[in-house]
Amino acid sequence: MVNMTKYTVIGAGAMGLRYGVLMQERTDNEVDFVDTWEPNVEKIKEQGGVFVSRDHEDKHLVPINIDYPEDYQGDPDVWIIFVKQMQLADMLKRCAHLFKDHQVVFTAMNGMGHIEKISKYFSDERIIGGTAMVATVLNGPGDVDFMGKPRTGVTHMVNKTEKNDERTLAIVKDFEEAGTGPVVTEKFMGTLMSKVVFNAVVNTLCTMFEIQMGQFIEYPGAKEMTWQLMNESFDACERAGIQLVETRAEEVESVDYVSRVANPFHYPSMYQDFSNGRPTEVDYINGYIAKLGREHDYTCRTHEFVTHEVHLAEAMRKYKKT
Repeated sequence: MVNMTKYTVIGAGAMGLRYGVLMQERTDNEVDFVDTWEPNVEKIKEQGGVFVSRDHEDKHLVPINIDYPEDYQGDPDVWIIFVKQMQLADMLKRCAHLFKDHQVVFTAMNGMGHIEKISKYFSDERIIGGTAMVATVLNGPGDVDFMGKPRTGVTHMVNKTEKNDERTLAIVKDFEEAGTGPVVTEKFMGTLMSKVVFNAVVNTLCTMFEIQMGQFIEYPGAKEMTWQLMNESFDACERAGIQLVETRAEEVESVDYVSRVANPFHYPSMYQDFSNGRPTEVDYINGYIAKLGREHDYTCRTHEFVTHEVHLAEAMRKYKKT
């Protein structure tokens, strides 16, 4: 008899749908979805599932179960959380009645600030944090596009206690079967910050100039800009006692490779929010790095400046001609 794990994804956006659909399609585990964005929930219910494409091709309907938090009756073993940072507190509050002591949560959200919010509902040994190095686009309600070839991308995973117990490793095996490329690490904050410092370059700069990652990296000064932001990030982390899982040079090369080779035609998630008139997560990425630096007597002047630049660009959208 196959031992099945029940997963419920909180946040049926681009990343939540990717991880949940792959888990549903490639494993024997049961998967549900919970979301609060009404157009998305109603569209999925209306069409009987979510339309899934890969690199804009092979669009097909995948049946999924989705509910609002107030209507959901499931009792999962594992929650997977992919929600925008500024929406998370309200989402967790609406889902609080569903949380139970036997449950574990995995999250690989962009930026920082989510772990503190999740920790109000789950003890440390029941929190698995991580990073998702993969590109996905939500074309609209009930319509998602997985970017990149199947079984590509990497998901770093580590228990908040930094002790990856049997339950954590069992979840890792499920992620392996689902093809999300799990890699187990041993440093919790170092793992999470490794994605933040990456996004602090690519997400932010591509958003400000409304360009694809490949267009950014073709600029002759892109690597110099990357080093400037990365050095500030690492300086702030080192002063805070956070050891990242990659070196400065490795992070810079990662930006180059992902932008030039892996996802040159991808618009980062921050741009997707910006271009659709939504608030960006810059305060939880560059703003978080700047805040971390100031808390440890170090000023990340470049990160502070680009945080203001993104907010300026947000404010100026009202003057943009349509």
